[in-house]
Amino acid sequence: MTRNKTTWLASFTGVTAAFLLAASAGWGGRPQTAGEITGKILFEGPRPKLAIIQMDKDPVCVAKHKEPVHVEDGEVNPNGTLRNAFVYVKSGAAVSYPVPKEAVVLTQNGCMYEPHVLGIMAGQELEVVSKDPTTHNIHPMPKDNPEWNQSQPPGAAPLVRRFAHPEIMIPVKCNQHPWMRAYIGVTRNPFYAVTGSDGTFSIKGLPPGDYTIEVWTATFGSQDREVSVPPNRSASADFTFKAE
Repeated sequence: MTRNKTTWLASFTGVTAAFLLAASAGWGGRPQTAGEITGKILFEGPRPKLAIIQMDKDPVCVAKHKEPVHVEDGEVNPNGTLRNAFVYVKSGAAVSYPVPKEAVVLTQNGCMYEPHVLGIMAGQELEVVSKDPTTHNIHPMPKDNPEWNQSQPPGAAPLVRRFAHPEIMIPVKCNQHPWMRAYIGVTRNPFYAVTGSDGTFSIKGLPPGDYTIEVWTATFGSQDREVSVPPNRSASADFTFKAE
């Protein structure tokens, strides 16, 4: 075999090996054998009575709402499940994952934070925007990350920040409007979810293996559980919280 043919064959073999490796891992960097964890966050007992938020301090806030606004912590869905529960892989995942380039957005609208609970990876950008013609003051209160406190007047550019260290959860308040509350779950991996109006969650793209998942709620505490994820299949994990 001539030198040119040998060089071509070596090059072809290397490209083929790289192609097969990428295919086996999946083009998104996660294995094609990846599974998922799905579940529902249930609630037992009398539903908490949610207080009505008094926004009279700022007429701009009042003008944005036609109906009374209730606090969001402790909210139970009509089907007996919990919304705003933060579910994440606490242990079992690889130690290092690439940080997403897309920012996670926290919006101030009607003098409320949207979403009320959100997840973000350590090092990922958090973009805080406002749709209100009034001044807000964004004040996260972490324990494992630096605390910051910054005003955002009407029409101001978005605030962009990062949290360097994982932390479950970081409460956020507005010093101008004391009823405004949000919670940020800073994770070391991309495997997390927040329950919505049906109380369900789905964490996709998990390599086969054993994991500990934790559910955090602002009102009813936290629970964790061991879950085994089989290749190309879904594992189920329901949680039940009870009224105190």
